[in-house]
Amino acid sequence: MIRPFQGMRPVPQAAAIVSRNRRLRAGCAALAALLTAGAAAAQVITVDTSGKGSVAATGPVDRRYAQITPTHVTLSKTELDAKTRIELIRVMQAEQGFAMRPIPRGHTGLTLEANGKLEPAGEGYLNLVISNGLSAKPGDRVVLTDVKIERSRIVFLINGGPDVKHRILQHIQIGIGPNMSNPALQSDDPVGARLTLAFKNHVPELTGADVKALLAPLISFDVKTPIQAFTDTLPPKLKDAILNHHVMVGMSTDMVLFAKGQPVTKTRETEGQMPFEEWIYGKPPQEVDFIRINGNRVIRVEVAKVGETPVIYTHDEVEGMMRTDGTPLTPDLSTRTVQVGDVQRDTDKQAPAPAPSLRNPGEKLPNDKNVGVMRPVQMPKPKADPQPGANPDEEPAAPPAASAPPSDASQPAPAKPQPAPDKSQQN
Repeated sequence: MIRPFQGMRPVPQAAAIVSRNRRLRAGCAALAALLTAGAAAAQVITVDTSGKGSVAATGPVDRRYAQITPTHVTLSKTELDAKTRIELIRVMQAEQGFAMRPIPRGHTGLTLEANGKLEPAGEGYLNLVISNGLSAKPGDRVVLTDVKIERSRIVFLINGGPDVKHRILQHIQIGIGPNMSNPALQSDDPVGARLTLAFKNHVPELTGADVKALLAPLISFDVKTPIQAFTDTLPPKLKDAILNHHVMVGMSTDMVLFAKGQPVTKTRETEGQMPFEEWIYGKPPQEVDFIRINGNRVIRVEVAKVGETPVIYTHDEVEGMMRTDGTPLTPDLSTRTVQVGDVQRDTDKQAPAPAPSLRNPGEKLPNDKNVGVMRPVQMPKPKADPQPGANPDEEPAAPPAASAPPSDASQPAPAKPQPAPDKSQQN
């Protein structure tokens, strides 16, 4: 950028260019504001004919994202002092546990009130997991990387935290002359999470056992095996099925792996338009289980024993147990989606859609003329094919009218032939 010396007069042409640039920037700002207002004004219309309104966050959602049952831990009324603060950080930092619920990535994280509710819960919890991804699934081992104690809350960074760590090795090269090593690069994105334990006014006097009891709905610090930690997050009937190595229709692939382990054989096939995987467990003469999986769910279980007819299961039993209301998720027939855009109509049976209007249904204006309901379009009848060799553009000639043969009375008598003249008499 070149700046003029002090005392120089601005060039009129440069001043005009600056003024024009300012006007262009103002116009762009106005256009951006207009587009933003238009985007804000756009709405999605939901047609609900049930009269129940929107489903609350405590409605029938997956139990893994439902509201927790509050804990009942006795809390002291005195504020946390410096000594207890250091002791608490020493006990909780680098502590390992098992995730009892899906833990989302990112800075937002989950906020757990001491002996209170979880925020967000229900649909908000599910949307947070979908938008940010998972840092830990139920049953996964998690590590409390860092503990920060603030005025009225304790912030835990899980699995490294949501921020990229600054590493000094990324700025160091080792070598002599032109032979220098490249610095170590960190290509992986952070997969950590943030968990906040909130109190009302201040952090009270706590021990490590108290904090672990308050975090029990989200993280279990008991000594367990991975399968115990995973099954503790499931309903009792589903937990017993996994511990007894029994596969049910509707299980996820993680449940199948915890119940049966890795399959002996995997095959990929297609039935109609649906691709699926067949997981095969066992070999004859032992019992052989054929587990059919579509996406991430079991859709069919076939149990074959030597000398017996195979038993096939196709009814989903897991989805109802994973819902908070105990019923499987079924489409709500009272809520329908309104199609926007061109609608395909049968012109032979349906009339065209009426033109857009601001009038109320059934309202007629005094100056309405020839206003009525349009009838279906009448297609013209097909014409006969032209004769071979005829001009297709020329209309076919009308056939001659049939006439009756004339009678003898009205028909004159034929004239008699005249004799030929003699040439010799003429000479």
